[in-house]
Amino acid sequence: MIAALRERARDGFDSLWRAIQLVWVSSRRWTIASACLILLQSLSPVLILYFTGEMIDAVAAAIEVGGGSAAEVNAIVGLVLLVGGVTFFNVALGTLGTLITQGQQLAVADHVLTTIHAKSIEIGLEYYENQQFYDHLHRVQAEAPFRPQQIVNNLLQTIRDGLTLVGIAGLLLALSLWTPLLLFASGIPILFVRMRFARQMLEWRRRTSEVERRTNYLNILITYEGFAKELRLFGLGGFFSARFQSLRARLRRERLRLVSRQVLIELVIQIVTVAALFGALYVIIGDALQGRLSIGELVVAFQAFQRGQNTFQSLLGRLGQIYEHTIFLRDYQQFLGLNVNIRSPEQPQPIPNPIQRGVCFENVSFHYSQRETLVLDGVNLTIKPGEIIALVGENGAGKTTLVKLLCRLYDPTAGRITIDGIDLRDFDVAALRRALTVQFQDYSRFQTTAWENIWLGNIELSADDKPATDAAITGAARAAGADEIIAELADGYQTVLGNYFGGQELSVGQWQKIALARAFVRDTQLIVLDEPTSALDVLSEQAVFDRFRQIVAGRSGIIISHRLSTVKMADTIYVLDDGRIAEHGTHDLLLAQDGLYAHLYRTQAQHYRQD
Repeated sequence: MIAALRERARDGFDSLWRAIQLVWVSSRRWTIASACLILLQSLSPVLILYFTGEMIDAVAAAIEVGGGSAAEVNAIVGLVLLVGGVTFFNVALGTLGTLITQGQQLAVADHVLTTIHAKSIEIGLEYYENQQFYDHLHRVQAEAPFRPQQIVNNLLQTIRDGLTLVGIAGLLLALSLWTPLLLFASGIPILFVRMRFARQMLEWRRRTSEVERRTNYLNILITYEGFAKELRLFGLGGFFSARFQSLRARLRRERLRLVSRQVLIELVIQIVTVAALFGALYVIIGDALQGRLSIGELVVAFQAFQRGQNTFQSLLGRLGQIYEHTIFLRDYQQFLGLNVNIRSPEQPQPIPNPIQRGVCFENVSFHYSQRETLVLDGVNLTIKPGEIIALVGENGAGKTTLVKLLCRLYDPTAGRITIDGIDLRDFDVAALRRALTVQFQDYSRFQTTAWENIWLGNIELSADDKPATDAAITGAARAAGADEIIAELADGYQTVLGNYFGGQELSVGQWQKIALARAFVRDTQLIVLDEPTSALDVLSEQAVFDRFRQIVAGRSGIIISHRLSTVKMADTIYVLDDGRIAEHGTHDLLLAQDGLYAHLYRTQAQHYRQD
């Protein structure tokens, strides 16, 4: 029991220290300003109480003598001005605190989101296959941006409340011995209640992360343009909305159940707190009746106890919040600690330029982390310099996975991939990916201008040399057949594509041409096109492949396609079946062998002959 408490306390202090470091790194000036503000605010309540007591005693003394002398009246006016001045100063500090808090909160939130983005870019794709990762990421995105700043704010305000409480306790101790003891004894239980509730809330949030994500997903289904057509065509709006409401109602009931238990316990504690207040009042009145306190001291003692009780409860409440925030912040720390499997070596080899011997897959096998079944099983193939190969096979045969391994989005489970005999793992990861041009079948539709949509394929194109960059972009657009589409847009290359920001939406085939242009704008030794013309009409597809031969002249290329009529141009065709190379050769050779390729080709050709 004691060991567990000690471990929990150590974890709490460790998280607290990390939060302070995080806030300091992300907002140093705001943090210094906030600390100074807190120190000044801690003095104001004590000064107001002290001067108020002096003012009341001065007024009482003047009343006793029939109004008092001019000097006594001036002294009273001075005390009133002091109370008013300190009160105004305290209000001004509170207003300034709003600005400081907002500035600090924005700085910390931006810094945390930046680190989350950096980690999301750094980690491997295997994490995105894992439901637990998505639950973890959801909690981090929801909680981490505001938790660190709140920890530091609560800590600084706890220091402020602590200093204020010390001053108030000093005043009470000077007036009555028992009132400080009543003050501290009445507030401590609330701390344990809130710490217990914080642990329960953490467990609940972790348990319901998947449900929260499902509600977010349903919200996207109902509101996102990409689902709008089928939502209306199949009448799914009410169905998905009912699911959303059901899940939200479940979350609402469970959370209210937790909060209700906390509120009931705190209500009992508040009854004890009120009883302590009247107990203090009884003690203070007794002291006043026995002549140990003046009228001013009576008022100050009662107000000091009431203020002290509020301040102490606030202090303990903030300690409970700090504990709650540090618990939630562990998710953020664990996220930043995720292992990165795809790393560059300390002393990377340079990428061969030009490639002399080619790219080789040597007995490569692979399975995804969440599945034991091999997607690739003992694959051996070579892409010679200047050679174009095609990968064909049924869905799930492993074609796209092979390209992902080539890009080092994953590493092989067994075997290796080399360029001129050098293992891909010996190259710098970023340098390797810069040496490849890849367009995947699930290409991105960037909601930005047509010019930038293409330029994003090679952001190393200089913005300073705009004529050369424009020439590269327009050349890539012509090669992909996207130039005619862009010419018809309202603002040409400066037209925003997609309707997310009020731009012009394109058809699926037009988007695919833009994606092809983005691939063609890169100047690399190896070009990979994964189903590059799946959404294009026959004439556009033929034009793309006619130009593709010209683009890859002197370079190597990989084409993945289900349309076997388009892969005849390849120097070598590799047929994948259940993760293995079933056969390979030229189009004519594979037809002559009358194997799997011939069967697939004739099956497709049969449909055309029937038409």
